[in-house]
Amino acid sequence: MKIAVLGATGQTGQNLVNQALQQGHRITAIVRNPSKLTINHENLKVVEANIFSTDSLKPHFEGQDAVMSCLGFAPSLFSGITGYTESMTATLDAMREVKVNRIITMTSWYTEPNSGSNSPFYIRFMLLPIIRSVLNNMYEMERLLEKTEDFKWTVVRPPGLQNTPVTDKEFQTHEGFYVPDENGFPVGQTVSRSDVARFMLSLLSSNTWIKKAVSIISK
Repeated sequence: MKIAVLGATGQTGQNLVNQALQQGHRITAIVRNPSKLTINHENLKVVEANIFSTDSLKPHFEGQDAVMSCLGFAPSLFSGITGYTESMTATLDAMREVKVNRIITMTSWYTEPNSGSNSPFYIRFMLLPIIRSVLNNMYEMERLLEKTEDFKWTVVRPPGLQNTPVTDKEFQTHEGFYVPDENGFPVGQTVSRSDVARFMLSLLSSNTWIKKAVSIISK
C-alpha cells in the first residue's frame, strides 16, 4: 500500500516506518525536519511540509491509500495544547480534497478527563495532572474524528510507551479509555512503541476498528 506517515521522526513513528517498509509498503514520510529521519530505503520518500497547513499537506496525500499519524506534542502546565486538533483539522481537509479517506492515528489511555479514576495512585495523582494538557487535546481530536462522516478513521490508545523491541505478543483490546481487568482496573501500565506500530499497521488489512477508538496492551 501507499501510506503517508505524519510524525515519522518520532520514536513510535520511526518504528512504524521501519516495519511498514519491511512489510513492502511504499511510504511518504511527511516531516518538519528531514535530517531527523535517518532511514534509507528505496520505498521511502521523505518530504518536508507544514503539518498545520492543508495546502502544504495536500500534494503529499495525493494518490495515497492511507494516512497514519504518530504525531506528538509536549505537555504544558501553563497553557492548553492545540497541536493535535490543529494538525488533524488540516490533515482531514487535505485528505478530503484529494479523496483519501483512511486515517489511523494514536492518542493514549485516559484521554477522557474522568477515565483515570481506577488507575494506580501515582498515575492518577502524579502523572495524569502533568500530562493532562496533552490528554485533553487528544480527547478533543478524538471527538473531532467522531463527528466526521466521510472518513474511515481509527484511533489507537496505548498506555505508557517503552523503547523496547517488537514482540509477537497478542493484543488485548477494549473500546474504551483503557484496557480493564475483570474488576474494572487497568491491565498493565506500559507497552512497547514497536508493538504499537505493529498494531497500527495491522489495521490496514482489517475493518474491525473502523470509526472506533481502541485501547490496547500486549499480553
